[in-house]
Amino acid sequence: MLTSAAQAIGLFIATNIDDIIVLSLFFARGAGRPGTTSRILAGQYLGFAGILAAAVLVSLGAGAFLPEAAIPYFGLIPLVLGLWAAWQAWRDDDDDDDAKVAGKAVAVWTVAAVTFANGGDNIGVYVPVFLNVGPAATAAYCVVFLVLVAALVVAARFVATRPGIDEVLERWEHILFPVVLIGLGLVILYSGGAFGL
Repeated sequence: MLTSAAQAIGLFIATNIDDIIVLSLFFARGAGRPGTTSRILAGQYLGFAGILAAAVLVSLGAGAFLPEAAIPYFGLIPLVLGLWAAWQAWRDDDDDDDAKVAGKAVAVWTVAAVTFANGGDNIGVYVPVFLNVGPAATAAYCVVFLVLVAALVVAARFVATRPGIDEVLERWEHILFPVVLIGLGLVILYSGGAFGL
């Protein structure tokens, strides 16, 4: 069991380290707004629960419901959200100092959607692992992963609130947030071969 836990920790870190950047941008986006951390945590858990559910279902033979060819199209989610954020940044007048102090609202569903879309590659990695380790170890992996989701959110909050980093993120969040989401969406689409790319 200890070996499964250690392997699960390593697998989680390898497949989710990139989430720290995206989550840090969510923290920068919601800086100064009450409830930002709880909404980000809830969204991360919802999105990651979707990733785990998909991986477990596919490993149990429900691949017909989520064919492997569909996974790259998850890139459309952050792409659309990034384009929406870019449009809002372009449309909004960023000269409003009160808006800068208060930050912008971070929606649970947005965090969940981005987490799930960014996890398409996680599904592709988790399925063969779950197929090889058996049901008990799969359950252990899932428990470890769910514990580590909170640690990931804490790490992202830590990064986003470091002196210097927080100033850069707050100053450039309105540009970085859409650029990262659009880039993430394009990478997911391209690396998965969506639309014949």
